[in-house]
Amino acid sequence: MAQVNLGSIKFKWKGIYAGSTAYTIDDVVSYNGSSYICIQASTGNLPTDTTYFEQMSSAGTNGTDGTDVGTTITTQGDILYRDASGLQRLGAGTSGQVLQTGGTGANPSWGTVSSDFVKLASTSLGSDASYVSLDGYYDDTTYSHYQCEWKIRIASGSSTTDAHLNFRVNTTGNPNTATEYSGAFNHFGDNNAGSFNDIRQNSFTTGWGKRNELQISNTWNEHELYTTDDTWNRGLIKIYEPQTTSYYKQFTWENQIGSNGSSWTAGGVGHAIYHSTTATTGLSFHFQNGQNVRSGSTIILWGVKK
Repeated sequence: MAQVNLGSIKFKWKGIYAGSTAYTIDDVVSYNGSSYICIQASTGNLPTDTTYFEQMSSAGTNGTDGTDVGTTITTQGDILYRDASGLQRLGAGTSGQVLQTGGTGANPSWGTVSSDFVKLASTSLGSDASYVSLDGYYDDTTYSHYQCEWKIRIASGSSTTDAHLNFRVNTTGNPNTATEYSGAFNHFGDNNAGSFNDIRQNSFTTGWGKRNELQISNTWNEHELYTTDDTWNRGLIKIYEPQTTSYYKQFTWENQIGSNGSSWTAGGVGHAIYHSTTATTGLSFHFQNGQNVRSGSTIILWGVKK
């Protein structure tokens, strides 16, 4: 009876092709990244010789062992993508960037997400101070106007009943105390669980005069906010073209004063003008009659693009 060598009826992997090796049928070799099976006994014939070998698989793009991703992407954060000719490396972008596509026929890239509402700066007092301020962040070539959000409280121990929140523009980095401010606001208040409603209009001075600060709010118990940690004087002021040297500076705002822990609350809306064509550099908040601003008081400046 004839005998069959079971070892000869399967592929036999021989590794990388060597010209001095004698290959027999079903031997499989690797050559330049592709694999070939021997179809006729051969010694010294290249695997590309179709008389002796048939190709089983084709090499990848680099012609050795397929696409060597390890040599294409080399650094943490790299991304692998395909361009018109093959696989390519896109190095990591900078912090905060996002991956963007250029569409069909274009390569991906890193880009910065554009926003028309941009946070420019913020500051928070680490200890009680005479005012809290932001300066040096305006850019009227980029922004049509600005919004400043505040969270402010009078310092503990302050008890002057007319210690209302005010603000000033900064010029050359410091609050400007010139008597060039005018404006008005509507005040809305509620006291003693609704038994007293207070709605009034306030101008900063009588006879349409000007003063050396812009008053944000006015209620008789505003100074009592330091007695509770429940509320702050909060609001948002809009600043229009602060760097212009052609016009006066204009402002509008809204705010909510809070409460001293009892039933009263107050707030309002207002508008004002700084009567000067001098470019301003920032703004500052302070309390009337020299009362300090409390530690933790915070202001944030946003820019709105043109």
